[in-house]
This record gives sequence, C-alpha cells and structure tokens, in this order.
Amino acid sequence: MANVFDVAAYILERQGRMTTMKLQKLCYYSQAWRLVWADKPLFAEDIQAWANGPVCPQLYKAHKGRFDIDATQFDRGDASRLSEDERESIDAVLETYGSMSARQLSDLSHHEAPWADARGDLPEGERSTSIISTAAMAEYYGSFTD
Repeated sequence: MANVFDVAAYILERQGRMTTMKLQKLCYYSQAWRLVWADKPLFAEDIQAWANGPVCPQLYKAHKGRFDIDATQFDRGDASRLSEDERESIDAVLETYGSMSARQLSDLSHHEAPWADARGDLPEGERSTSIISTAAMAEYYGSFTD
C-alpha cells in the first residue's frame, strides 16, 4: 500500500505548485473516493478534522512552515509506488476538485458530514485532533453513487 506522501507526490506532479492547504484537501478527497470506488484506502495514515478542514498530521509535519509547495520541494513520497488503478482514482478526483482553490475545498469539506461529525460541537476555529474515520468517508461519499 502506498502512503500519504506517495499520494501527495503524485498530486504535485500532476497539478504543479499549490498551497499546502489545497494539497491536504486533495489527499483527503483522494482517500475518500478511493474508499468508495475500490472499497479500500489509498493510504493508512489518519486524517483529522482540523479547524480549516481535513488534515493528515504526518503530511502536515512534512510541509510545516510552507504556504505552498511543488514536486521539486517535496521529497518524502514516491508516486511510482501507486498502482495504475490508484493513479486513475486520483486523476478522477483531480478532474473534479483540482481546479478549486484551497478555500473552496475547505468550505466544501465543512458542509460535509465526515468532517462536521468528527468535530462534533466544537466551536468554529477550535483545535481538534478527532479522526475522520474511513468508514464515515466511505458511507458519506458512497451515498452519492447510489
């Protein structure tokens, strides 16, 4: 199985320079839709319901302190570890979400059950390390395919 760094590397190779916030959201949506389409995750790392939307803490640590990033500045992942089927899933996500800004992706995630439910009753802007479960992602996004 690939890891979140491999997915991030692939996204950066395909999309070019982007904000780290957008990279986080694209990794989240790649994970969520892969759960729906293949009934298995792209990566094992957890995603948490942070104030500005879904964030993978391990990926955050890898780009901490950067506002934006591109593939030449990200050496933690290896996109070649992804199978052709995994790449196709990510490409489909990029086709749908790739033109959206980081803010649009964050706002979108705030209106969706996996992030909102993981945060519960926390006030807006409050820190959280609550995990967005893969089951919650699969159930919510899977409901759009019925």
